[in-house]
Amino acid sequence: MEAESEPYVRLATMRQLHQAVADLNTARSLADTLQTVADGIVAGLGYELACVNLVRPDGDLVVAAFAGNHAAEALITGRVGSRASWERRLAMGETWDELRFIPHTDGWVLLDDDVPQWHTEGPEPRFEDEWHPQDRLYAPMYASGGGSDLLGVISVDRPRNGRRPGAWGREALQMYASQSAIAISNARLRANMQRALVRLEREQQALRASEESFRQAFEYAPSGMAIAEMGGDQHGRLLRTNDALCRLLGRPASVLRRYSFADLVHPEDIGTLLRTSAEGGRAELRLGRRDGTHLWVSLRNSVVADTADGPRFLLTHVEDIEERKRHELNLAHRASHDALTGLPNSAELRARLGARLCNRPHAVATTDVEALDAAYGDVDDARAQGFAPGGPGAGPFDHHVHAVAPDTAHDDGAKGLAVLFCDLDGFKSINDRFGHHTGDAVLIEVARRLTTCVRDGDTVARLGGDEFVVLADGLGAADAADLAVRLRNAIIPPIRVDGRAVRVGASFGIGWAACGMTAEEVLRSADQRMYIEKRSRSKVHRRAG
Repeated sequence: MEAESEPYVRLATMRQLHQAVADLNTARSLADTLQTVADGIVAGLGYELACVNLVRPDGDLVVAAFAGNHAAEALITGRVGSRASWERRLAMGETWDELRFIPHTDGWVLLDDDVPQWHTEGPEPRFEDEWHPQDRLYAPMYASGGGSDLLGVISVDRPRNGRRPGAWGREALQMYASQSAIAISNARLRANMQRALVRLEREQQALRASEESFRQAFEYAPSGMAIAEMGGDQHGRLLRTNDALCRLLGRPASVLRRYSFADLVHPEDIGTLLRTSAEGGRAELRLGRRDGTHLWVSLRNSVVADTADGPRFLLTHVEDIEERKRHELNLAHRASHDALTGLPNSAELRARLGARLCNRPHAVATTDVEALDAAYGDVDDARAQGFAPGGPGAGPFDHHVHAVAPDTAHDDGAKGLAVLFCDLDGFKSINDRFGHHTGDAVLIEVARRLTTCVRDGDTVARLGGDEFVVLADGLGAADAADLAVRLRNAIIPPIRVDGRAVRVGASFGIGWAACGMTAEEVLRSADQRMYIEKRSRSKVHRRAG
């Protein structure tokens, strides 16, 4: 072609390019389009070999089409090269506008990477612009004909004239790559549209069938089902309920349509309901029945869109879990309470006591105003008090009310959390003389008497054996001493068991809970004070029987 005039070369190149692009529009599928791209380069642009590498969803490039050599086609079609290796190739070599040319003097470093490639045989170049068998020329294809979203790469080899392409040859290849990117994008779009149409028809058929299935499943479900509005002024209003839900709540469907679940839920569970219904989910809560009782149920909400932009609904599945919940509550109570007396057991006592303590030693008492300042006021003042993060001893209890032991030597009116350790005097002799049945009855009665003598917020726990502990908050030293006297006086009166009157005494030790102590240290302190008090009292005052 070098003997031909420049205008003729340009005209011939344009004709070849026009024909190759026209052929792209005749392909019917994505696979046909890719093969047409490769064939067009060989037939119309003057190269003996052409390969189309297409970007996969994972970013790597696969050899999707090959033209010019059946042996090479069988060797590399379907093989994959990593995105990193391709980006390395496109970043090196000479830049011919959008094209990338890697001469054989630079391309030897690419011989061992994972990009599928072939090697043609031929003599060494005799002049500067002669094509070398290991020269590489790439034409990147970008989505929408340009930009940075890589769609694939066309690689070509062995120009028929044996020379590196000139300006017009480069421009023709670049224009062809741009048109190929458009053709591939259009083929993908057509394929997606065809799949979408087929899927839409199938979905419409399935929708008609599923609507009937849903109606039957909704109406005849053995557990409660409801559809409620979502959003707007009528949010949560029940639109439809099945027979099982009506039976569960003891209300007809016509009545339930006047309510929302917020109208039926137990007041203590309204927060749980609102969190669940906001975006769908599941929760366990109590719903009110027509007779005024409340029933434990499990709610499972699903957010359903009526159309793409239409109103949304909540599909709610309501399952009766009353029996399971009762069993769970019973198990939890048994795990945290003494089986004989029904009082909180040792583990529950330590948990309640530990909840009032933090690991900050020597915590100082604060007034209500100081506590509010620490929580909501000046940060510097809060740090000075040890409440704000970063303050002295700051920890996970930065806003909890610290427990501080009053000064028992000088009663200044300070209040604290009193821990009264009680040990029954003479209980062992009752067990030995009258048996464990009588001993158990005595423990039950002592637990009852202790419980009746304390306030609603106080804790009476059985530590084990004949030992009891009372937690009473907000007491001063004198208050705690008075409480110990009242409890002892409540225990002393005779206890009748099977027509027999028996007596036990009680020794009390008063300890104080303070932050910086552990629950074990607090109980040990009260226990030691109890033994000191027991030894200080005369034996006659500790007799029982």
